[in-house]
Amino acid sequence: MTGRHQANEAQKRKVALRNLAIVTSCVALLILLFIVSMNTGYIKLSPLDTLRILFGGGDDRENLILFDFRLPRIVLAILIGAGLAMSGCIIQGISQNALADPGLLGINAGAGLTVILYVLFCGANSFLSIFTLPFLALAGAGAAACIIYVLASQKGQAAAPLSLILTGVAVQAGISALTTVLAVKLDDSQFEFVAAWQAGSIWGSNWQFVLALLPWLLLLIPYVLMKARVLDILNLGDDIACSLGVAVRREQRGLLAAAVALAAACVAVSGGISFVGLVAPHLARRLAGPRHSILLPVCALAGAVLVSAADTLARASVQPTGIPTGIMVAIIGAPYFLYLLAKSK
Repeated sequence: MTGRHQANEAQKRKVALRNLAIVTSCVALLILLFIVSMNTGYIKLSPLDTLRILFGGGDDRENLILFDFRLPRIVLAILIGAGLAMSGCIIQGISQNALADPGLLGINAGAGLTVILYVLFCGANSFLSIFTLPFLALAGAGAAACIIYVLASQKGQAAAPLSLILTGVAVQAGISALTTVLAVKLDDSQFEFVAAWQAGSIWGSNWQFVLALLPWLLLLIPYVLMKARVLDILNLGDDIACSLGVAVRREQRGLLAAAVALAAACVAVSGGISFVGLVAPHLARRLAGPRHSILLPVCALAGAVLVSAADTLARASVQPTGIPTGIMVAIIGAPYFLYLLAKSK
C-alpha cells in the first residue's frame, strides 16, 4: 500500500511539473511575441530603442508610436485571443464537439448583426461610447445564443450536443444572410467601417478599448476556471453528469452565458475574428490533455499567442496599412480546420 501511495504521489508530481513546464513555455513564447511585436511596424524601432523608450528616454514621436499606437494594440490582441479561446473551449465542452466555436455557431455573427444595425440607424461615427459597445454586441450574441439553445432543446431536457451544433450552423447562416442584405443599404463610410469590422480588423487600438474589454475578462475568466470540474463531468455525457449530481441544464446555461459574454466583448473591439475558438482549444488539448483545470489556462495562453502572432504578421506583411488580423487568423486557422474535419471523418 505504501509503495502504491508513493507511486501515485510521484505520478502527481510528474504531472504537476509537466503542467508547469507547459504554462511556463507558453508564457515565455507570449513574452517573446510581445517583444517582437513592439519592434514591428511601418516605422522601425530596434530593441534597444524600444527599451530606451519604455524607460522614459523617447521623444514625443517615439512615445506616440510605442505607447499610443503599438502597445494598446498588442495588449488588445492578447486579451482578444485569450477571451475567444476560452469561449471556444467552453462551447466545445458543452456541446461535446471538438469542431464547435463561437464563430461557427453564430454567436460572433449575432454580435456583428447588432453592430451593423446600430451603424445603419445611428451612423458609424455616433457610437455612444466604447464602454457601451460590448453591451450592444452582447445583446446580439445573447439573442443568437438563446435562439440556438431554445431550438436545440427538447422539452424538459438539456440541449443535445449534436442538435446544438446543427442549430447553431443554421442560425449562423441566416444571420450572415441578413447581415449581407443590411450591408447593401449602408452608405460608403458606413460600408467601409462594416467591411473593416467583418474582416477582423482590431480597429480600436487605444487604451480606452483595453479598459472596456479588460473588466469582462477579469469577471468571467475566474468564473469559468471555477467551473473546470463541471466541464470535465459534462464531457462524460448528460446521463453520467446527472447521475453524479450535476444540474446539467442549469450548468449549460451558465457556461453558455459566460462563453457568449466573452465572445461578444472580444468581438466588439476586434471585429469578426474566426477560428481562434476552434484552433486554440485543440492546440491546448494536445499540450495539456483534457482536464479543464489545466486546459483552460493553457487554452487562454494559446489563444493569446495565436492572435498576437497573427496581428504581428498582419502589420508586417503589407506596409504601411497592413491587413486585418482576422484575415491572417483565417489563413492560419482554415487549413487546420479542414485537417480536423478530414480527421474526424
